[in-house]
Amino acid sequence: MSKPIVAIVGRPNVGKSTLFNKIVGRRLSIVEDTPGVTRDRIFGDAEWCGRQFSLVDTGGLEPASRDVLLTQMREQAQIAIDSASAIIFVTDLRTGVTATDQEVADLLLKSGRPVVLCVNKCDSVGQPPVEFYEFYNLGLGDPVMVSSVHGHGTGDLLDRVMESLPEQQEEEPDGEIIKVAVIGKPNVGKSSLVNRVAGENRCIVSDMAGTTRDAVDMTIENRHGTFTFIDTAGLRRRSKVEDSVEYYSNLRAEMAVERADVCLILIDGTVGFTDQDSKVAGIAHEAGKGCIVCVNKWDAVEKDDKTMDQMRLKLSEDFSFMSYAPIIFISAKTGQRLDRMFELIKMAAMSNAMRVTTGALNDVLAQAVNRVQPPTDKGRRLKIYYMTQASTKPPTFVCFVNDHELFHYSYQRYIINRIRETFGLDCTPVRLMIRDKKDEKE
Repeated sequence: MSKPIVAIVGRPNVGKSTLFNKIVGRRLSIVEDTPGVTRDRIFGDAEWCGRQFSLVDTGGLEPASRDVLLTQMREQAQIAIDSASAIIFVTDLRTGVTATDQEVADLLLKSGRPVVLCVNKCDSVGQPPVEFYEFYNLGLGDPVMVSSVHGHGTGDLLDRVMESLPEQQEEEPDGEIIKVAVIGKPNVGKSSLVNRVAGENRCIVSDMAGTTRDAVDMTIENRHGTFTFIDTAGLRRRSKVEDSVEYYSNLRAEMAVERADVCLILIDGTVGFTDQDSKVAGIAHEAGKGCIVCVNKWDAVEKDDKTMDQMRLKLSEDFSFMSYAPIIFISAKTGQRLDRMFELIKMAAMSNAMRVTTGALNDVLAQAVNRVQPPTDKGRRLKIYYMTQASTKPPTFVCFVNDHELFHYSYQRYIINRIRETFGLDCTPVRLMIRDKKDEKE
């Protein structure tokens, strides 16, 4: 059975994300003293008294607002409420009970879910201040004093939450889950793609660049397997980052690449290749992840029977530094070629984690050397004694030679290509380390 879900809700700027980070023990959600920083639902795993649960941070609820972005944030929060086993309603001691707090409380009462009322920013220990008793007017039972910054009262809060959760059931062991980071520059359709594969509006979509800020995880299961898709903020040049929220958004996106198995590098098909696309792809390449270049919005491109081949050829030149990455033309709007995308994701994950036996590796090496003799320099010929695999993710091989200076880059590429062809290492970078025989003795 899946873990119970606990949703954190409340109006903007009451400290929901700070509390979320405190409970999960990591800075997963961006915290900034600005209303509306959190927009999508942010999930994190948490544990209290041996009980595991999923915690969900949501955007600030403003039930009366008609702003388009705030309306979508409200829809995301409503989905979190509807799917939650229990709800933590966060309020602010310093501002007291506001009209928005009362509207949110009415909304939660109608939901029928167990609600634990949290009065945040109670930074002084001891007896509750007089202002604390005002929160009984919300009609949600006894409030809990909490300081999410200092951690005061979080134990009492979680004790109350545990009392509200249903009885624990044995959890079935999860199969292998492939983590997929969806990366790209702003406004190329990352959130639209994640929503399409999820079959629901999990991430807020807007034509305004920079809508997504946090890295949003979403696990889906289909006939291709189980995948965790990570929607990320659009990556921009550091020099173009204007505020701290965007800085942390970029940082979260780069961290998402680090924990992913496969990266989908999204390009806007209506715009074509830009220098920023190359820089985004370079982040995934340097991190050694399985990579797939996805040209999105293909449904909106005016094309004939030669357009795809011409663009594929152009992109192959633009991404020459990662020639192993396949190029696929998709549409997040219509779902075009998403089945093929999942097939490539599985191939990339398998290749990135592949381990080759030393015996099989050296058989390929012997055949390659017999086919093309190693280079010579001033009468000295390169000798490759043997090869072994040092690690996976990405596949990394070590060659022991008589003199690494004789091992020219072009011959290294030849050896890597022979390994790729023989073992089917597609969609992943392959790294080759050179060691002199004397280094092994040392």
